[in-house]
Amino acid sequence: MKTQSIARLGASLTLTTLTALAAIGFAQDAATKGSDAESDRYTAKEPSRDGTGKVYFGREIAHVMGHRALGWLERPEREREELPDEVVKNMELKPTDRVADIGAGSGYFSFRMAAKVPEGKVYAVDIQPEMLDYIRDKKTETGVTNIETVQGEIHDTKLPEGRIDAALMVDAYHEFSHPWEMMHSIVKGLRPGGRVILLEYRGEDPTVAIKPLHKMTVKQVTKEMAAVGLKLKEIRDFLPSQHFFVFEKPAEEKP
Repeated sequence: MKTQSIARLGASLTLTTLTALAAIGFAQDAATKGSDAESDRYTAKEPSRDGTGKVYFGREIAHVMGHRALGWLERPEREREELPDEVVKNMELKPTDRVADIGAGSGYFSFRMAAKVPEGKVYAVDIQPEMLDYIRDKKTETGVTNIETVQGEIHDTKLPEGRIDAALMVDAYHEFSHPWEMMHSIVKGLRPGGRVILLEYRGEDPTVAIKPLHKMTVKQVTKEMAAVGLKLKEIRDFLPSQHFFVFEKPAEEKP
């Protein structure tokens, strides 16, 4: 089943990715002409080699690398490079938690989190239907029942409002074409006191062999999360090349 899913995904991903990227480009153009221009939330520049030319808080948004996603997400060396089991351990999930995997891809983290929340649920969010099909096939193959796939949009995660205990993003945020809108969608989905766990390659470290636009500094991440009302709770630097940020949605004040 898994091999068939990979083959089917590989056969259709190129066309789907082109369609998705075209939609992203159209949405970005519309945003530049419409609400973005009105709010001054985004600015534009000459696109760099790996960038879109769209700028948010002084940061050029990186191109999406989705057309190579499956092979890269499922590469065997990822366990050594990114320590996924340690990541999930450090999320300190409770058995009843509702967790969102934003940009779930192949479900690499979704299935790991599902094992930690047997009485809860994982919302696996992605904008590519083929990725969600792959996760559904893997659910059938493995018998996992507490993962719900969610077809997101480039500006909306489609999460249920106020029900999420924690949302995970792994090396995905820097590619969001509409980061302000996406983060507001995530914050809306969090319960008061809910957390955002954000992993990004360390932008301060020149030895991390990742293209600059696909890395982020502590200063930049903190600034962008503050813009949507999230408070930095802590940073754990136990990973070889990535920051592990924990942000929190403020609890509702009692009258």
